Amino acid sequence: MLLAIDIGNTNVVLGVFEGERLRESWRIGTKASITADEYAVIMKDLFAFSGIDFKQIDGIIISTVVPPLLSIMAEMSRKYFKIEPLVVTSELKTGITLSYENPREIGADRIVNAAAAFRLYGGPLIIIDFGTATTFCAVTAKGEYLGGAITPGVKISAEALYQRAAKLPRVELTRPRTIIGRDTVSAMQAGILFGYAGLVDGIVERMKKELSPDARVIATGGLAELVAPETRSAIEVRPNLTLEGLRLIYDANR
Repeated sequence: MLLAIDIGNTNVVLGVFEGERLRESWRIGTKASITADEYAVIMKDLFAFSGIDFKQIDGIIISTVVPPLLSIMAEMSRKYFKIEPLVVTSELKTGITLSYENPREIGADRIVNAAAAFRLYGGPLIIIDFGTATTFCAVTAKGEYLGGAITPGVKISAEALYQRAAKLPRVELTRPRTIIGRDTVSAMQAGILFGYAGLVDGIVERMKKELSPDARVIATGGLAELVAPETRSAIEVRPNLTLEGLRLIYDANR
């Protein structure tokens, strides 16, 4: 079995693959202060709920945008799984060409998502990852990763509104019934969600003009299923795209 670990700024996503099948996945909070031993305890409990034993894991791959956590996860892999993890970098075989001025600057999650989407759908593609930041990545029909755009994530935008406007409360990110909010909470929800959907449409439209009008749009990330349905763009949501990409890259580099 393969253990895939994607370390984001807000969440660590874990997935266990049995061959090509994603047997189980979990999402836990990202905390740089947690030790390798503590992460191992959390994983052991999660594995136990699904009837998986550490001894069944024979491969580990890690992607991270939080550098301090890489050494912690690598230590956990060596100590508790007796495995040297494969770490995603721009130098691995991915199945795509990184046509970027400095490939080492590309976030590991963006590489993984692009590799997975191109393998699954071919190109041209626009891949949106609704995470702490929302990233838009462009891949050509030939599998060339061109780059993209990065915006503040939905939660960052909502939190900034709460922190910088004295009379506005912190609100739950849910869909309001109408765009015209009849109270402060629903007005904020309408502005955040529908406003963000408009942002997505605007960037997708501009990227299609530069990339291809036929570009397929794929979305992943924790808030993809909330935002994507509110856009005018034809967006296919693939919740486990990053985990699938980690498996593909592991197989290509094994």
